[in-house]
Amino acid sequence: MANKNLYTSPLVERNASKEMAQLFGSQTKFSTWRKLWLELAKAEKKLGLDIKQTQINEMAKHLDDIDFAKAAQYEKKFRHDVMAHVHTFGEAAPKAAGIIHLGATSCYVGDNADLIIIREALEIIVGKLATVIDLLGKFAKRYRAVPTLGFTHYQPAQLTTVGKRASLWCYEFVMDCQEVEHRLKTILFRGVKGTTGTQASFLALFDGNDKKVKQLEKLVAKAFSFKNICAVTGQTYQRKIDALAVNALASIAQSAHKFANDIRLLANLKEIEEPFEKSQIGSSAMAYKRNPMRCERVTALSRFVLSLASSPQMTASEQWLERTLDDSANRRIVIPEAFLATDGILEILINVMGGLVVYPKVIESRIASELPFMATENIMMAAVKAGGNRQKLHEKIRLHSQAASAQVKELGKENDLIDRLKADPAFKKVDLKTVLNPKAYIGRAPQQVDEFIKDIVTPIRRKYRKQLNREVKLKV
Repeated sequence: MANKNLYTSPLVERNASKEMAQLFGSQTKFSTWRKLWLELAKAEKKLGLDIKQTQINEMAKHLDDIDFAKAAQYEKKFRHDVMAHVHTFGEAAPKAAGIIHLGATSCYVGDNADLIIIREALEIIVGKLATVIDLLGKFAKRYRAVPTLGFTHYQPAQLTTVGKRASLWCYEFVMDCQEVEHRLKTILFRGVKGTTGTQASFLALFDGNDKKVKQLEKLVAKAFSFKNICAVTGQTYQRKIDALAVNALASIAQSAHKFANDIRLLANLKEIEEPFEKSQIGSSAMAYKRNPMRCERVTALSRFVLSLASSPQMTASEQWLERTLDDSANRRIVIPEAFLATDGILEILINVMGGLVVYPKVIESRIASELPFMATENIMMAAVKAGGNRQKLHEKIRLHSQAASAQVKELGKENDLIDRLKADPAFKKVDLKTVLNPKAYIGRAPQQVDEFIKDIVTPIRRKYRKQLNREVKLKV
């Protein structure tokens, strides 16, 4: 059990998945450091340095059995986390103690490990994004042709369809997916650069052999499956890389916030709701409440991620000359928490999107209350075709509309515009039932949904088919 006297992150306890939490845990971080030291030693041996295979073998046996208590003791003594773990690793693999970290600077393990972990975290994120896109695609197709009242300025507007609106949500996540894919495709490895990025220490190790130094870096990058290496660095990799990665997460947060807010608005209208468990309690006082708890959590976490986006940008801008250390404490917080929060957002979204509840009768009722006003131009045109005078008809509709509006706004009654028009001889030849068919006002919305799913969603489903169809259970 965790020590309840100490603060622990709600992101881990309540939101993020176990796989993301473990990825940013100490075990993954320091095991990755040891793998980096191992691969550096293997490459140095391959290129002719006096490193024994027994040393390599011993290092390889102790990649994961980290004595964290011993490392903490060393760090307290040295006030340096990398040297603490160099010594801890050296005690676990004593035959290799003398060649661990040979020629390297702290950022060799620190920076390269961060990039390895960021890459893996982005891979987790993109798989969950694909699941979000898949679920919204299914929802959009199911409701592709169901008319619903559109809103602009949160005021009644022309009709759309439930499925078309879902395609709008989905398309923003598609853009996010493309951005994360781009980040994965172009992510850089810091490489083997030495203390200020000049590779001077490695040039000395290889007696001035420039070719071997360049080959060393390529061998290590290849061992971790990086195709791209920073062309030049100071002591650290460019902190702009962090900013670009967190910006991609902030973009997901934007999309998530928009979706969740829309669902919250629609829930208030009783048109669409997030799933609500059988024994779930909406309010401790108001027993009838069905609060949109999941979507509210999404908007809360999204605000947090959006607020984090500026921090890596400021960190990148603050790096003096070859580097300063004011990046470290900030990055230890911002990068893990940005990923943990975004992961939590996607976990909730998958849960919500897999169980959205639609209330067609409520949607139909709202259309019926607003469509008569929207259909007035079509009604007037039909009456003109039946022999009426356009200007006189326009005035009649204006007066009837104002009277019906007063019934709704001032008296709280139903919209009786159609009843008024039916009673007016000027409109007796108009087939009002045909004119008032909601499907006559949704344009190409159903076809747009079909095209969107075929051209945009289906390729993503094919690419990420292994990550789809996950069931997500919300943490308490």
